[in-house]
Amino acid sequence: MRATVQGRRTEALCCAVVLAGVLAGCGDSGGDGKPASSSAASAVPSVPAASASGTQDLHAADEVKVLAVYRAMTEAEGEAYRTGTDKGTGLERYATLDALGQTRLDLARMKEAGTVVRGEIGHDPEVTSLDLEAKTPTAKLSDCIDLSEYQTYDVRAKKVIPLPSEQPLRYIATATAERWDGRWMITEVNTQGGGAC
Repeated sequence: MRATVQGRRTEALCCAVVLAGVLAGCGDSGGDGKPASSSAASAVPSVPAASASGTQDLHAADEVKVLAVYRAMTEAEGEAYRTGTDKGTGLERYATLDALGQTRLDLARMKEAGTVVRGEIGHDPEVTSLDLEAKTPTAKLSDCIDLSEYQTYDVRAKKVIPLPSEQPLRYIATATAERWDGRWMITEVNTQGGGAC
C-alpha cells in the first residue's frame, strides 16, 4: 500500500515538474491581468503578397519569443524542484498565478514527502498554433518531455525513489501562452494525456 501511494506521489510529481507551472501577469510583477492593447493585433494588413511576408516575419518572431519564455519557465521550474522552493528562481516572470499556484502546490507536497528532484528533465518544445489577431494573442505549444535523466530523491532516506513502472519516460505535454502588455506568459500547462513521443 505504501509503495502504491509513493508511486502515485512520484507520478504526480513527474507530471507537476513538467510544468505544470511552469507557469497573471505575475502577482509581484505589477501586471494587472489585462490583455495587451489589441492595436498591434488588429492592424492586420489585407494587402498584397509583400505584406504576407511581413506577417510571416511577425509570426516567426513571436514564435521565438514564446519558445524563449517557455524554456525560461521550465529552467526556473527545474531549479525550484531541485531546491524545494521557487524563491529566487524568477518563475513568476514567466508563469501566471494559476500556473505558479500549481507549482507551489507541488513544492509543498514535495516538502511534506521529503523529496527533491535530481537530474534533468528533457524538453523539446514547439509552437503548434499562434493567433496574433485575437484580442489577447495566444499560442499553443507541444513539448516532448524526457524523464530518462530525472530522479525523485528522498532526502530523509537518502535514496532515489524509482518512477512507477507505468510511467512513460517520454511523453507529450501541452501548454498555452498569452501575450499581456507586450510580453508572453505561460498561462496553462497540461502534462497528461498527450501520448508518447
